[in-house]
This record gives sequence, C-alpha cells and structure tokens, in this order.
Amino acid sequence: MAVLRPPVDFKTVIVNILSEPAFKRFATVETIHLAGCLYIAKIVPWPRAWPADSPSAVRTCRKSEGYGMKLRVWLLTVAIGLSSMAWAGMDGREGNYEAGLHQMSLSAWRALADDGDAAAQNCLGAMYQRGQGVSRDYHEAVVWYRKSAAQGYAMAQFNLGSLYYLGRGVQKDYAQAAAWYGKAAAQGHAIAQAALGEMFEYGLDVPKDDIQAVTWYRKAAEQGNAYAQTRLGALYEVGRGVRQDYPLASDWYSKAAEKGYALAQAKLGLMYELGRGVQENPMHAVAWYRKAAEQGNAEGQVYLGTMLDNGRGVPQDHSHALAWYRKAAEQGNAKGQEYVGMMYQYGRGVSQDYTQALTWYAEAAKQGNPSAQFRFGGMYANGLGVTRDYHEAAAWYRKAAEQGDVEAQIGIGWMYEFGKGLTKDYAESVAWYRKAAQQGSAVAQTNLGTMYAMGRGVPEDPMQAVAFYRQAAAQGYAEALSKLGNMYLHGVGVAQDDVQAAEWSRASALQGNTEGQAQLCVLYYTGRGVPQDYGQALSWCGKAAEQGDVVARNTLGTMYLNGRGVTKNYAQALTFFRQAAAQGEAVPKYNLAIMYEQGLGVPQDYPQARKLFRESAEQGYVEAQYRLAGMYDYGMGGEKDFSQALVWYRKAADQSHANAQTSLGWMYEHGIGVAKDYAQAVVWYRRSAEQGNANAQDNLGNLYHQGHGVPQDDAQAMKWSSLAAEKGLANAQFNLGLMYQKGNGVRQDHEQAAVWFRKAADQGLAKAQNTVGTLYRTGVGVLKDQSQALDWYRKAAGQGLSRAQFNLGLMYEAGSGVPQDYAQAMAWYRKAANQEHPAALCNIGNLFEQGYGVPQDYAQAMIWYQKSAKQGNATAEASIGKLYQAGNGVQQDYSLAAAWYRKGVAQGNALAQNHLGYLYEHGLGVAKDLQQALDLYQKSAAQGEVDAQKNLDRISKKSAAVPHD
Repeated sequence: MAVLRPPVDFKTVIVNILSEPAFKRFATVETIHLAGCLYIAKIVPWPRAWPADSPSAVRTCRKSEGYGMKLRVWLLTVAIGLSSMAWAGMDGREGNYEAGLHQMSLSAWRALADDGDAAAQNCLGAMYQRGQGVSRDYHEAVVWYRKSAAQGYAMAQFNLGSLYYLGRGVQKDYAQAAAWYGKAAAQGHAIAQAALGEMFEYGLDVPKDDIQAVTWYRKAAEQGNAYAQTRLGALYEVGRGVRQDYPLASDWYSKAAEKGYALAQAKLGLMYELGRGVQENPMHAVAWYRKAAEQGNAEGQVYLGTMLDNGRGVPQDHSHALAWYRKAAEQGNAKGQEYVGMMYQYGRGVSQDYTQALTWYAEAAKQGNPSAQFRFGGMYANGLGVTRDYHEAAAWYRKAAEQGDVEAQIGIGWMYEFGKGLTKDYAESVAWYRKAAQQGSAVAQTNLGTMYAMGRGVPEDPMQAVAFYRQAAAQGYAEALSKLGNMYLHGVGVAQDDVQAAEWSRASALQGNTEGQAQLCVLYYTGRGVPQDYGQALSWCGKAAEQGDVVARNTLGTMYLNGRGVTKNYAQALTFFRQAAAQGEAVPKYNLAIMYEQGLGVPQDYPQARKLFRESAEQGYVEAQYRLAGMYDYGMGGEKDFSQALVWYRKAADQSHANAQTSLGWMYEHGIGVAKDYAQAVVWYRRSAEQGNANAQDNLGNLYHQGHGVPQDDAQAMKWSSLAAEKGLANAQFNLGLMYQKGNGVRQDHEQAAVWFRKAADQGLAKAQNTVGTLYRTGVGVLKDQSQALDWYRKAAGQGLSRAQFNLGLMYEAGSGVPQDYAQAMAWYRKAANQEHPAALCNIGNLFEQGYGVPQDYAQAMIWYQKSAKQGNATAEASIGKLYQAGNGVQQDYSLAAAWYRKGVAQGNALAQNHLGYLYEHGLGVAKDLQQALDLYQKSAAQGEVDAQKNLDRISKKSAAVPHD
C-alpha cells in the first residue's frame, strides 16, 4: 500500500532559507549554484543581498542532469546544511536549527527517510539531535545519521562524526569522529574538511600533523568556509605546517572577516594593530575589533577594550573599555575577567576596589588563565583586598609559572631568592629565573645576571652576569643597561671602561631609570668617561633624587657640601644626607657623621658623630669603621677606649683599608690597647705598605732599621723609606735624610741628606726645619749660614717644637747670626722648658747661675738644674754637683757633689767626668785616688773638655818635676 505523503511547500522553505543572513555569510560554491538553479526555476527571485545574476551559476545548474531531482535533493541538503553552518564557528557542534527546516511535518520527513532518501534521513537525524519537532534523542539521531552516512551522504557523515566527537548518543570517540569526518571531507564537504583539519592540528586521536591540518583547512577555505579560512590564517601567522607568512595570514583572515565571521574579524584587527602582513593601522584594528565585539565575540570584546583602555586608534576611554571587558568576562572569557579585575585593582573606569579585583581575578584564575593566576597571587603578595599571605601568593605563582607565564616564573624566583612564602633557595630561584630568561624576559635575564654577579645559587661568575645583562640590554631594558654600566664602571666581568660605563648608564638614564641616572650623575661629577660637568651631574642627580635614589641624594649632599656646581650650602647638604641616611644606607650616614664631627651646618657634636659612624660601621662601611676606631682612639664623643679602637681598626683592616692597617700596626708597635707585638706590627704595616700607603712604608722602614719584629736590615729600611719619601711623605723624607746623614743602608752623603731634610722642611715638618737649621748653623751638607739657620729654627719653633726653641735660645745666648741677647735666649729657653725640654731647663739654670740676662741666683739655678736632672740630663746633674762643690746657693757638700757627678759620669758627660776627677785628685768627698782622677780626666778630655785637658797637662808637669829612683 502506497504511503500518502503530504505536499511539501518547497517555495516557503526556500524563501525562509534564503532570507537567513547565514546563507549569505556561509555561502559556498554549492549554495551559489543552488541560488542559480532556484532562480532559473523561477521558484524564488534572485536574493537582493546577493551579487547580480551569476552566469556561471546558471551554466552550472543547466549542465546538471535530472534537474528536478537535483533541485529536491539540494533543497533537503541546504535545509540541513544551513543548520550545520552555524557550526562553522567551531564554538559548538550542534549550532542553531535554521528557520524553515520545521516547516515540513515530522511525518513528511520520516516518510522520505523510510523511503531511503539519504537527505531526509540526515534531516530527520538533525531534528532528533536538536529536539525540533520531536523530543531530543541523540541515540535516534545517531541511528538516522548512520543510515544516511552509509549511503555516502556527506552531510550525514559529518553529523555522525560530530556526535562521536561530542559523545552524544554514542561514547565519545575521536577516532570514529575523524573517520567519518574523513569520509565527508573526501567528498568535498567543506565543514568536514575544516573539522578534520582541526583533528590533525590538535592531535585528537590522530597523529598531530600541522601539514595535514593545513591541507584540510585549505580545501575547506577554498570553498569559502570561514572557520577554515580563519584557522589557515592562524597557521600562516605562527608558521605551523607552512612557512610563516603574515600577508597570507591577513588575507585568509580578511576573507573570513568579510563574511562576517567574528573570530576572523578579531584576528584581522590584531594584524592591523600589530602591523603583521598589513600596514599598522590602529583605527582599522578598532573597526574590526568592534565588528567582532558587536557580534558577541569575546576575543574581539577584549581587544576592543584594550584599544579603548590605551587610547589606540580611538580616544582613551576607561569606562567603555571596562564595559567591553565586562561583556567578555560575563561570557566566561578568562582574559576579559582578568582585565575587569585589573580595572578594579587600578581604579580605571571604575572606583578602585580590591575586593572586586580579587573576585574577577579568581574567576579567571580558576579557569587556568596563567596571567590571572599571577595577578591573583600578586594580590596576596601585596596584601591588596586580603591579608598579605606569601604562601598563598607562592601557590598561585607556581600554577601560573608551571604554565610558562613569564611574570609568574620571575615572581616565584623572587620568592625563592628572598624567602618570601617559600624557604630561601637560591638554586630554585636561579632555575625559575632561567626559565623566564629562556623565554626572552629581560627582567629575568637581568635577575639571573645578578645571581651570577653575587654567586647566589650558582658559582660567582661576573662574565656570565655581563652576558645576561647584555641580553636584557639588547632589548632596551633600563635596569640591565644600568647594571651593565656599573660592571664597566668597576671593571667586573669586563675590562674597566669609563666611556662604556657612561654610554650604558646614559641609555638607562634616558628611560628614567634611577640607578642609571645616579650613575651618570656620579660620572659627570667625577669626570669619568665624560668631561667633568657639575651642571650635568646636578641635573641627573636631581632626577634620580626625586625618585628617591639614595646614591643621587648622597651625591647631591656632597655637591652642596663642597660647593661643586652649586653654591656651598651646608643646610642643603644636611637635608640630602639626612634623606639618604633615613633610607638606611651606610655611606650617607657616614657623611652625616662627618658633618656633626666637623660642625658643618650643625653645632659640632662628637657623640652624635660617633653614633652615626657606628651605625654606618656596623653595616660594614669601611671608612666609617676606620673613623669610628679613631673616635675611640682619641676619645672623641666619649671616653677613650683602645680596645674598641683596636676592634674597629681590625674590621677596617680586614677589608684592606690601608690607613686602618697602618693604625693597627701602630697599636701593636706601641702596645696601645694590646700587648706590644712588633711581629704583628710588621704584618699590618707590610699589608698597608704593599698597597702603597706611605706612612706604613715609612713605619716598616723604621722597624727594619731598628730590627723590631724583623731582622735588622738597613737595606730594607732604605727601600721602604725611599718609597714613602718619593710619594712626598715628609716624615719619610726626614728619615731618608737621617739614613744618608748616618750612612745607614746607603753610603754616607751629607749633601743628599740635606736635600731630603729640605724636602721635608719645605712641607712644614718641624723636626726637619730644625735639622735644616742645624745644618746651616754647622755647615754640614750645605754652606754655613747663621741667618738661614736662624730662619729655619724660627719656623720650627713657631710650630712649638721644643728643640727648635732651645736652639734659638742657644743662638741668642751665643750671639750666632743675631746680636747676643740673653733676654731672648731666656725667652726661648722658657718656651722649650714649658714643654719639659731637659737641655732648656738646664740652660735656664745656667743663666741664673751665671747671671746672664737675669740677676745671678744660685737658688733658682738649683731649681732649674734639678728639673732638668729629673729627666736625666747629664749636664744638669754635673751642674748640680758644681753648686754643691762650690757651695753656691747650697751648703758646700763634696759628697753630694760627687754623687751628682757620678750620675753625669754614668751617662758619659765630659763636665761631670772632669769635676769628679778633680774630687778624686784632691780627695774631696771621696778617697783620694790619683789614678781614678787621671782616668776621668782622660775620658773628659777625649770628648774635648778643655779644663780636663788642662788638668791632665798640670798633673803631667807635676809628675815630671818629682825625682824618680
């Protein structure tokens, strides 16, 4: 019995189908031909939105055999095909069932399907799949698709593949999906070709094969499939399966975009934004982004938001940017959610709200978006909207870092480096920095360079540090530029080069990097690598100081302190030093201490200076350690404390501070704050001397001369003293003069001695001036010149040198180079005597004894002689003996006279020897002993004592007058 079929109103179906925008949007060769056939059959007018009558379509249709049958098949095909065209976006494999499909009753379709019509079977499967006209039943859909597909019907093969792909009505099976897609694709089914390309691109149960993906995408794309055109463009953009080719990528995006395909419009916009394959044009980018965004494409909405956010191709508008981000975010787009979070975090286009920022970051982070995970972790790291929690931050950084997010890799590297939220682990820090650096991150390359520079987690390797700094600097990264400049400045990892240091620092400074600005300031200030220019130094330091750079502030303080490039201004210097010191840096604390120590711009305050020196010293600043030691050494700002002085001198000395090493040697040499230890003195003097410290060289020379702590060696003494003398050290020049004068370690040479004494004297060394005076007075090594002698003695005496004051007294007493003037002699002797100069004390006694320039006063003479004798002056001891012998100012007492003479004799004093001899000759206060008398006279005479020689002559004559047996 024949099955009665209801009439099919094809015209209504066709009109409904052709009216759909999707028909035009996804037009292919097949649909163009169909439109031609329908037009020829006068079933419908030519669609208004379509191009003019297409002769090629008409010819193609007319060539077809069995026009009527083909037309019916085409109608069925298009009806179901249009329903699948929505899938062309690959956003979902079910799409939207286009209007017109359900105009025919279920029974009409089933009748055709039962009759074996493959197109009807496919259409019936679609109805079950979508639940249109029937209850949704995926299993039933599979049944009908399979029947149609078994007949080789391409659309059914594709639809069956889609259900395997989605696991609807059958167990998910990518292999089966690929197989059915392949069957449809082999028949030229564009959507199946696109789907098969996708399987190969992502390796879904087929070997991942970009070349195969390109092949199938191209087949579909050439039929006008928008999705395939978009994916093909994407592969050309990144160079997968084909040679990278931005122009071709742009062309394919353009083809799909012109069809109104939103994703392609978004991607084409990006090409215009970045200038890839097309001339960079932000306005064109905005136009395409807007087209995509207005169709609801989340990617386009995000891109449009970024253009508005940054004011590219469109006036900057944070509010509208946020609106587009929000549209994308509300679709679940992770990047949109992240950007909404950013707008709330930074208060762009909306009031700042960390809680909202956290909420949106969390949504994006939960989707696995790595940059959102990093930002979410950053909120915890910085305590924004939540209690600071480095552990939580580290957990999110790790999630992002393990997905390759560069910023997160740097972040987790930082947390390992500084032990924030993770146990400090330099090796782990290096590992994460390296991952980010290998992705080309300039920040990571710079951080990795610093790890090599400091030997953290890797062996210290300045050359590797420089290599990483160079990689980052090549990208123009300001911090790397400044660090590279610093390496050149100090010659670490590279040959020291001030010019290169200046160039790299300038490149960094011009980007506003404070470290680079500060370095450039210092280079201009010191004239290293650039002509010295205080104005430039002031300018660059000012820029860096405004950003809080401590080096710049300290340098500005120094400039105001010394009046370099600015009027000297201690108040300004104090301001900058205080700002820098408040940042905790050691050097500005030291400079501030200097201001207090010297009372510059503030009342002199040694306790405050000592406090600041100590703070700086405890931070390891060597100059502060040395100065603090000096404060303890000399009792400035508190009690003297030699043990503390020793501690801080040693700390500075251990850092190779030459002056500290010298001071430490001095303390060991003289037993100050420590047991005297010449060997240790030698050790520290030598360390300093080998650094070229002149004082240490001179002191080491003296120890060699004296044989203290080392075997006595005048050749070594000469070597070290010469080095110091050649550097202009006055004391060394004086010592070298002594060595030439005495012939120690060198042939005796009075003229050379005079040369070195004069060099030291010309520098104002008082003892050298006194010695030069003596040379002129005696004519040794120079022509005798009493006037010159007097001048040099005056210079030395004017500095308070007691020996020179004494010598001036001698010249006035003797009338040498000046008229004899006992009053002047007495005045100069008194100046020397006030410093306890023994000979001056003695000579004052002599003036009182003789009544020269003062009334004769034996009692006063005795007082002054005794003061001198207490210091062991032998002449004074002999003079006291004379007073007792003669009974001048005291009761005559030969025994006491003899006792005082003996003191002088013990020191080899000729006067004492002569007078004690006289007492022995005459038995005065001692037993008479002519032989003893003779011995003493001879010793005294040998020293040039005239009276002793007379006594010898007298005794000799007396002996000759006595008859001998």
